[in-house]
Amino acid sequence: MQTTFKRIAAALLISLSLGLSGTAMAQAIAPINVNSADEELLAELPGIGPSRATAIIEEREANGAFENADDLTRVNGIGPATVDRMRDQIKFEE
Repeated sequence: MQTTFKRIAAALLISLSLGLSGTAMAQAIAPINVNSADEELLAELPGIGPSRATAIIEEREANGAFENADDLTRVNGIGPATVDRMRDQIKFEE
């Protein structure tokens, strides 16, 4: 009984460790260029789902490239708090 418990506990610890290492790896990924990224990539940003990703693309096509993070507030539904959550995960190149 104790052996079974130890095996289950070990498996859970391994799973947890692998899950946490995946999170750390995700944070090491290069920032997303909001001026060229597609909907799928933009939707990965915190606070941005498919509908806001589409709105970002529509805004940049209608009114030009974003020059900085604060320009994203031009998009309906994106405010300063959302911008602050993703500020270190985005870049602005044309």
